[in-house]
Amino acid sequence: MNSALLVIDFINEIVDQKGKLAGKGYAAFIEKAATFDHLNKAIDIFREKGCPVVFVRLGFDHSYANQPKSSPVFGKANEFGIFKTSEWSTEFHSSVNYHDSGLIIQKSRVSAFYDTPLASMLRNMGTSHIFIAGVATDLAVEAAARDAHDRDFIVTVVSDACAAATIEDHEKSLRFFPKIGSVVTANEIKL
Repeated sequence: MNSALLVIDFINEIVDQKGKLAGKGYAAFIEKAATFDHLNKAIDIFREKGCPVVFVRLGFDHSYANQPKSSPVFGKANEFGIFKTSEWSTEFHSSVNYHDSGLIIQKSRVSAFYDTPLASMLRNMGTSHIFIAGVATDLAVEAAARDAHDRDFIVTVVSDACAAATIEDHEKSLRFFPKIGSVVTANEIKL
């Protein structure tokens, strides 16, 4: 079984203390739960086994033409000047073990699969099992898990390599995931 790790939305605007979304709780959750440590452990496991690590990040073009203006999640991004591609806002946080990966997917919606080449990229690599780490557990991770399941991938969520605005949001999604896949910690990853 060929496995790949998706690392979703660990970008500055969401997870950095200086990000405009820090006040929502993501940065505090990550610090308290040592999420970066668990995430980097998962990344290292995949790299050591020669399995792909795909980094996914939210980003809109500079004109915000691809921003969903009616979205409760992203509708005000242009007003706040956030999530512009190729700026600090959408760079992977410096605590993430992201170096010369080469496998990057840019998305403009909650799901990593929506209007991106992710599914075909994974199929072309022979991937059948997707492990998911990301922020927010209840948004991008859950959306990717549902979409991956519906595309007939085996889905595993790496619980301690995910983060949400609150522990309640995080745990609610963790209770859902066994309906479509499995949940492991970084220490429990078996490839």
